[in-house]
Amino acid sequence: MSFQQSLLDLYDLFNFSDLSTFTQHIPVEWVESALQLSAQASIRRRRLPSDQVLWLVLGMALFRDEPVHEVARRLNICAQGLASDSLLAKSGVCEARKRLGADPVEYLFRKTGQQWGRERYEGDHWHNLQVLAIDGALLRTPDAPDLRAHFGSGNTATERQTPFPMMRLVALMNVRSHIILDASLSPYRRSEMRLADCFLQQIPDHSVTLFDKGFWGADLLLSLASSGDNRHWLIPARRNLVSEEITRYGKQDRLLRMRVSPQARKRNPDLPAHWDVREDCYEVRGTVKTVLTSLPADKYSAKAVAQLYQERWEIELGFRDLKSSMQQNAVTLRSKKVELIYQEVWGLLLTYNLIRREASQAAVAFGRSPWTSASNPCVSISRYS
Repeated sequence: MSFQQSLLDLYDLFNFSDLSTFTQHIPVEWVESALQLSAQASIRRRRLPSDQVLWLVLGMALFRDEPVHEVARRLNICAQGLASDSLLAKSGVCEARKRLGADPVEYLFRKTGQQWGRERYEGDHWHNLQVLAIDGALLRTPDAPDLRAHFGSGNTATERQTPFPMMRLVALMNVRSHIILDASLSPYRRSEMRLADCFLQQIPDHSVTLFDKGFWGADLLLSLASSGDNRHWLIPARRNLVSEEITRYGKQDRLLRMRVSPQARKRNPDLPAHWDVREDCYEVRGTVKTVLTSLPADKYSAKAVAQLYQERWEIELGFRDLKSSMQQNAVTLRSKKVELIYQEVWGLLLTYNLIRREASQAAVAFGRSPWTSASNPCVSISRYS
């Protein structure tokens, strides 16, 4: 019997509770390719085969307030032919997750991002450009010696380490659909900018990417704009930037020339000695804000650019959904092994994309564009968790 037919039979045999709504978006071919990445792949009959452990990892993200072995029972996850009410030992669930590893879950997440993050819906663009955002977040792991040794943590004002190890997450999100196109996970000490470098190639042509000011750097921004067709960026200005005015387009709109730092040129010798950046200023509740961008003044007005940057907040809402709504406000990840921490977070990201995909399709079914609903409380991700 083919793998595809076996998986279809599993769907008919078992009630996957809420998961069935979301797993229908994952083609069987993706699952088959993902499972080939498991270093411990085996065709031996087990109580928890790898294909069902994938669904278990998704269930862990949906039912954060329940122990993992209870999630397995809730979803009726067990090997075909075994009694559905068989008791699954906690150790058996943990060993099954170890056999699966993190790679298959990461693969499926990246497939969803690549396929769904670039989907276009009516009215979801800005001046014919897709609107993306890059930002970072921290996730807290349990405090165990091996986790602290791997992930590390920050220092407090008293020069003591923070109480819990921290994982760093940097994500690339389509702010109109809230689908995460790509993400990088790393120990705490890794730079957000270097993590963002890892998926610059995933940014589609004809797009504009919104950044937080912590991502300011000639290497990152010039690489983004130069390695594709019509790819732009938008970022808040940092204080005390040294620049020379080249052209003034309006009262609060001008072109600046800045020197590329020696550190950036050492890291990337292909960078020029200077680069030109457009500066736009605008006022919010009496406070003057300044943004820098690669968007040309002859095509995009200063007012439109200023309004566009307000959409950067959408990625913060996505992180809120990941860390608060889906995690049931639990501040610490549940896994206690390094490999399983990565598996858990990739599963969280995969499940997030599945929920957003379902929300997008539901919006289309009712004749609405997903981006008009992304921030609407009526379609909050907490509905599904």
